[in-house]
Amino acid sequence: MTRFQPRTKLAEIQEAILQLDPKEQQVLRHWLDETAEETPEMLAASDEGLRSLATEGGVPIAEARQHLRRWIG
Repeated sequence: MTRFQPRTKLAEIQEAILQLDPKEQQVLRHWLDETAEETPEMLAASDEGLRSLATEGGVPIAEARQHLRRWIG
């Protein structure tokens, strides 16, 4: 017996996003970034990153690109 599972708004939104062309997805991504509220946790993480950069130095861009998905995931 198969149960009907109602679709959530989030699932509908996710499906709609997948239907957008890549340029529209990029515009949406930028809009979401611009409208995101800064939380105390986000600000603390930014501060820690700046402190780390000042004391430990940075990572070469090629290395950062290799590890980016793991770092943000």
